[in-house]
Amino acid sequence: MRILYLLFAVVLLLFQAAPGSADPLFADTMECKSQGNFCRAGACPPTFTASGSCHGGVLKCCSK
Repeated sequence: MRILYLLFAVVLLLFQAAPGSADPLFADTMECKSQGNFCRAGACPPTFTASGSCHGGVLKCCSK
C-alpha cells in the first residue's frame, strides 16, 4: 500500500509541467498561426510557399 502513495506522488510530479502551454513564446509564430498557416522545420510541401519564419527564425511559415 505504501508503494501506491509513492507512485501517486511520482505521477503528480511528472504531470506538473504542461507541455502545450498557451503562452505564445515567439511573436512570429503567433502571427503565422493567426493567418491560418503552419510552421515546419524543413521545406514546405509542394503546394505551399514559405511566407515567413517561426520560432525566432528557426522554422519556416508555410502558406497556400
